[in-house]
Amino acid sequence: MLGESPITHHPSPITHHPSPITHHPSPITHHPSPITHHPSPITHHPSRLSMLIAFNKPFNVLCQFTDRSDPPRRTLAEFGLPANVYAAGRLDYDSEGLLLLTDEGGLAHRLTDPKHKIEKTYWVQVEGAPSSEQIDSLRRGVQLKDGMTRPAQARPMEVPALWPRDPPVRFRKSVPDAWLEMRIAEGRNRQVRRMTAAVGLPTLRLVRVAIGDWVLDELQPGRWRSVVSLPGRPRC
Repeated sequence: MLGESPITHHPSPITHHPSPITHHPSPITHHPSPITHHPSPITHHPSRLSMLIAFNKPFNVLCQFTDRSDPPRRTLAEFGLPANVYAAGRLDYDSEGLLLLTDEGGLAHRLTDPKHKIEKTYWVQVEGAPSSEQIDSLRRGVQLKDGMTRPAQARPMEVPALWPRDPPVRFRKSVPDAWLEMRIAEGRNRQVRRMTAAVGLPTLRLVRVAIGDWVLDELQPGRWRSVVSLPGRPRC
């Protein structure tokens, strides 16, 4: 008997080794372009505050910086005021007290133009004893050579605490004197003196103590201080 050769089946082992897939995604690094914002600089130039000076003008000083008289009279030049300012309005050579000075024409106009009706307050030493009729006349308005004045606010007052005048006021011993407070909104030449004279009360001494909201306070003769003025509207 023929012997059959044994067939031994040894199948080839199939070992599956899948290729390992390692996913290495390309790293995406996001570097955005830096945006640096440099806005155009805006330079703000606010409206410049006008220079405004309150000055206590002494007796016998002109409201200007030069004088061509011979001999020359005292002027504002001797008091160390800031450059480029000038008087806004006037105060008589022989009167004392508050004078405003500015470097801005528009402000000077607003301070002096009668249509703005800025009141000016004066302490007035008069010769005589004011009667109620004389006070009433000032309050109604007085007829002067250049026309009727507007009504003034006028009242008797106690002797104010003021600096001595240099030179002193000359009194007549036989005639009494008194003090009045007067407020007017006009700007006629020597108006207060002419008004008191017209009612029979000659002025001996005249001191301006306020212009609108600006007041003299404790400012001494020949001294000055800066005060605030907002654009378009003068303020104290």
